[in-house]
Amino acid sequence: MTSRLLGRCARLLPRASQQSAASVARFPAPPTGSAEPLWSQAWLRPLARQLCDGKSVAREDDFHTEPKRTELDDLVDKAVSPEDVLQAWAKKGGNANQAAICIIKLTRLAHGDWGQSNSHPAEVLDDPRLQDMIEAIHGQVSSVWNNTLISLLRALSALGMPSSASVVGSVQTEALWRIRRLTYKQLAYLVDWGAGRKGQQETAIVTAALKQLELRWTEISDAKTVSVLMSKAGHLSPTLMDRLEDKALEMVEGFGAEDLSRVCVSMASQSRRSVPLLRAMSYHLLQKPSKELTSPLLLDLAFAYGKLNFHHSQVFQRMASELLPRMSELSSSDVTRCAKSLAFLKWLHNPLFKAFTEHYIDNSQKYSTLQLCNLLMSLAKLGYQPSKEEEFFSKVHRALEGSLSGLEPFLQTDVVWSLCVLQQAKPQHLIALTHHSQLAKLSEGSPSRVENYRLKLLHILASLQLEHPGSSETPSSLPHMPQVSAPVRKSPLSPLQTGLRGTLESLVGGRKEALRTGVHTLYGWTIDGELVVDCENKPMDLLSLRAPHLPEGGGGQALPEGARRLAFLAWEFPHFRSKSKDLLGRFSMMRRHLQLAGFITVEVPYYDWLDLKSDRQKVAYLKDKMGKAVAEDMAK
Repeated sequence: MTSRLLGRCARLLPRASQQSAASVARFPAPPTGSAEPLWSQAWLRPLARQLCDGKSVAREDDFHTEPKRTELDDLVDKAVSPEDVLQAWAKKGGNANQAAICIIKLTRLAHGDWGQSNSHPAEVLDDPRLQDMIEAIHGQVSSVWNNTLISLLRALSALGMPSSASVVGSVQTEALWRIRRLTYKQLAYLVDWGAGRKGQQETAIVTAALKQLELRWTEISDAKTVSVLMSKAGHLSPTLMDRLEDKALEMVEGFGAEDLSRVCVSMASQSRRSVPLLRAMSYHLLQKPSKELTSPLLLDLAFAYGKLNFHHSQVFQRMASELLPRMSELSSSDVTRCAKSLAFLKWLHNPLFKAFTEHYIDNSQKYSTLQLCNLLMSLAKLGYQPSKEEEFFSKVHRALEGSLSGLEPFLQTDVVWSLCVLQQAKPQHLIALTHHSQLAKLSEGSPSRVENYRLKLLHILASLQLEHPGSSETPSSLPHMPQVSAPVRKSPLSPLQTGLRGTLESLVGGRKEALRTGVHTLYGWTIDGELVVDCENKPMDLLSLRAPHLPEGGGGQALPEGARRLAFLAWEFPHFRSKSKDLLGRFSMMRRHLQLAGFITVEVPYYDWLDLKSDRQKVAYLKDKMGKAVAEDMAK
């Protein structure tokens, strides 16, 4: 018991400070010289760390490890050209680590010189002084420091050193051996260097680095590393990408505008729609000053938001306010790219799209045919009519006059369909797509794509028949085109469509002969409900009446005098522009075609229908809409 107590007291005795390590308290040796117990000798030795150090481990690098600077280091720092670096090495020489530093410096300087002179990297590779540096590295590659070794990999690749070179293999093997001792920044640098490379050794390095990052992702503490890894390595390791998204959400407050843009684009390219991260980045993006929001950065953000279909009106408003004053700086590709991204988002900003059309009017000669096609398709999707309509479309038709027929068949169909939406298609454009050779070309591809273009072709033929009835060569009727019969889609009904059809059945008292639902017309449009009413707005038997909009033509009787044909259209949320009650271009054309075909359209938008709770309210609502639609038609 006494010896145990003395041992515990000995461990609590105060020690001398690190600064005054000259004297350490020791008990005098016994005069007899007899052997002491081992426990009494143990506490007499100086401890490796003091009690106040807690659980911290003594650092191995307490001593000074920075090598002494030499004259070669000073000469390399002052070098302004590759020749200066080569001369410094030839004059002073050095070890393998210094040789690697010289090659890294030479590569940076040489890349600047190659852009300004006629020199070529092959000339540098043949220089005997560079070969001497390479031999020094090859012989002592294990003495090259970690940071220098990782930078050397990129430098050798930039110099055009073949992957089969012995020095490249030595450096890559050394990097692979040290992979567990590298910091997370060095690992990220390795991934950035080897992400797109196909060599066996390079792939092994990237795989090993990714494995280490998956295990050590919690060590990452800077925004740049997170953004670089998400853009370079996210597609290589979904597990790491999940961890990086969590880390980005944790560190988003410290992201700069460039980091936010890089993360957004990397998520868009991998189709990863992390809503919490996108919301957080949107919030912090709005806090950035205008000088950080450059035009390329804003265009990248518009692409990312469009690709991910992520809506944030405040961010879009900020984009528009930043881009409007810079419109003169934007190129034709910038304008079409931004317009296409915003069209995917169904977001129309009138001043911005007015600026886009005016940009085309002022710079039409700088737009390629493909860029003009993309701009037209974006305007058509949103149903936007330019304020300077005549001037804009005169230049559009002049540009398409000689190039439209030479476009790829699917693109040509898209462009002509867009002109139909904008009510700017000419008869010759429409007739050109009715030829049998064109129809055969549109039958190639996946079934869904073929069906989509068959519908577009029906819409184009409907425009030719309904909007240009007096045009020469206009087909007398659409049924004469059997190759483009309307495809019947079997998509499930939405709650709005189901509720509307049920209410219409209640409205007609369950009489099946007075109502058609899900009517597939010759024009490529599907009507949710069809009624024929007399002069008192009472439903009539429509099965016996002629129906020129149906493939089979309906019955044999003509429409009685005073009777009207009604088409009920259920407008869902996706049919409208973002944050608006205006229909998209496709559905505006649908309404226009049906009205030209003799229908009175009764429109039932989702935002009205959701407010109706009982069946009685829904029936009263439809009767009121019918009365107003008929009254408006009579007023015309």
